[in-house]
Amino acid sequence: MSSQDPISLTTVSAGFIQDWLVALGSRCTDNEMMSLLVRSGLQTSQMAASQRVTLDEIARLYQLAAPETGDEMMGLWSRPIRPRALQHLVTVQREARSLTSALYRFSTFWNLLLDDFQLELRSEPDEMELALVPLSGQLQPQRFGHMLILKLAHGLLSWLSGSETPVETVRFAFPRPGFAADYSVVFPCPVEFDAAQTSILFDPRLFPRPLTRNPSEASLFLERAPLDWIFTGSRAHTNSLRVRAFLYGADWQTCQLPDAARALKMTPRTLNRRLKDEGTSFQDIKDALRRDIAIRALQQTTDSIEQISFDTGFSAPANFHRAFRKWTTRTPGSYRTSGRD
Repeated sequence: MSSQDPISLTTVSAGFIQDWLVALGSRCTDNEMMSLLVRSGLQTSQMAASQRVTLDEIARLYQLAAPETGDEMMGLWSRPIRPRALQHLVTVQREARSLTSALYRFSTFWNLLLDDFQLELRSEPDEMELALVPLSGQLQPQRFGHMLILKLAHGLLSWLSGSETPVETVRFAFPRPGFAADYSVVFPCPVEFDAAQTSILFDPRLFPRPLTRNPSEASLFLERAPLDWIFTGSRAHTNSLRVRAFLYGADWQTCQLPDAARALKMTPRTLNRRLKDEGTSFQDIKDALRRDIAIRALQQTTDSIEQISFDTGFSAPANFHRAFRKWTTRTPGSYRTSGRD
């Protein structure tokens, strides 16, 4: 995705990746961990739950950590996933004749590697569920690990078919976290918590025939991992991301709910209701876009803080400072400094 894409521009809370950082710490020394964070653009001072992390930083940390730890899932599962495992998974998937076959291959592949869980594929004519089943009832779900394996399944199906595969529901076997809104960046569907098992549900009637993928396409998919399978650039996402994409491509500061509704071909009342069902609102989406544009400007430009405050629609720098502290618990100046240490 381009750095100008409204999806790659998105940030998530640091709490979203905290489980991953804890797991990663079990695979490396403190000094190695610090080096990975610095080189990826993350700073230890940014790990407060209220801080924001860009998708580019997450992808960069993955690309650095996977080869250096010798574990392609970086401590998220009890057994290390050895190098080239994901390359083999992609190779195996290229031979699938249907997305149903691809899901079956995905489950059998991971069941050879995982010790504490197994993947079960439950198939009905109008519903297909891939569930992560613990082999011991006392296992504590690893939130980032559960998210990652479901998204890898979805990402592979989308890559095979050449477009984002529709998802009916994602369910997680852990309580709703404070950063639950971040899952809407990852999954184009409703997300439920406190489920009996972690699972992802598809309607097989919507499965297209997979396209043939050649070795060069597979190499590019792996080279860009995890961007192409975690943070898809499709616009057929949740209504909240469709609104965000519309705002990013328009004059977002002056756009109002009726403008977005008209672009999405629905009434303002319908759009408002659908956004409410997704746990957000038009103003929340607009404020989040403003926040992420400001963060990207602080990280990647030399524009003055005063200029950034005006560019993001604040009438005075003092108002921008107050809003930024509310977003991140830090001042714009300290955020910029830590990002360039």
